[in-house]
Amino acid sequence: MVKIFKLKNIISIKDFEREDIEYILDEASKLEDIAQSKAISDELKGKVLGLMFFEPSTRTRISFETAMKRFNGQCIGFASSDSSSVSKGESIADTAKMFEAYSDALVIRHELEGVSKFISDLVDVPVINAGDGAGQHPTQTLLDLYTIRDEIGSIDNLNIALIGDLKFGRTVHSLAQSLTLFNNIKIYLVSPPELRMPQEILHDLNKTNVEYVEVDNIEDIIDDVDVLYVTRIQKERFVDIDDYLKIKGAYIINKKMLEGKDLIVMHPLPRIDEIAGDVDDTKYNKYFKQAANAVPVRMAILKTLIKNNPK
Repeated sequence: MVKIFKLKNIISIKDFEREDIEYILDEASKLEDIAQSKAISDELKGKVLGLMFFEPSTRTRISFETAMKRFNGQCIGFASSDSSSVSKGESIADTAKMFEAYSDALVIRHELEGVSKFISDLVDVPVINAGDGAGQHPTQTLLDLYTIRDEIGSIDNLNIALIGDLKFGRTVHSLAQSLTLFNNIKIYLVSPPELRMPQEILHDLNKTNVEYVEVDNIEDIIDDVDVLYVTRIQKERFVDIDDYLKIKGAYIINKKMLEGKDLIVMHPLPRIDEIAGDVDDTKYNKYFKQAANAVPVRMAILKTLIKNNPK
């Protein structure tokens, strides 16, 4: 039976079923040789990807651009609001309609939740949410799941710790929701009280009977986990800098605390001080491989959406 990817847009991981996730991961696996060898395929030759990044990004924007260029496609766009006509007062809707005319698909990052969904309702080309405020980051989740499957062999039957800023961290929101689609998952939510996972995410976990535990200390759970998914405390999300300084550096993973453990360490990056440099040269470090996996996974996304929805 031929698998079919059913989504036109990628806005929220909550729109996915397990078979949709597995479709993208399987496609990414087929494309990994092209990504690793830095070869060029003509799969999307002549196609144009619109990059609308109203908020700063390094890995997400550059990996989407790299993915498109590996397919011999082209990219247009901007990397901040200041470099677009939004800074002159143009509405986001007008900017999106203009990009629709020039592009075969749009990748959007914005500091406000819901902007990608708003734009997807306005345009006829596929829209990909590349991060909306403290909301969702579905393509990051897909490459996270790809990394877990690639390194461990399966996403089922795992204990996964999500560590750090669980309140504002869109990567952990999407990842937690995606894990509800897999079997026998236990999630440890490790954060300061001020940065607990939002109630709406916990509600989603409760609905699917995913087991989760909220804890304050990594040491309490580190012997029980297969994956440490570490995130930074996001300074830019705090209104009061003093509130940030109180919990900055609350969790730091170092080589000594990992010794003898059977686990992998992941991080969506950028990191500040939450993973010590002495972890970089250990077998536990999978965060740089995780970043590299962005290219084949986003190649799979672009190929699937643009081929399924020709302009």
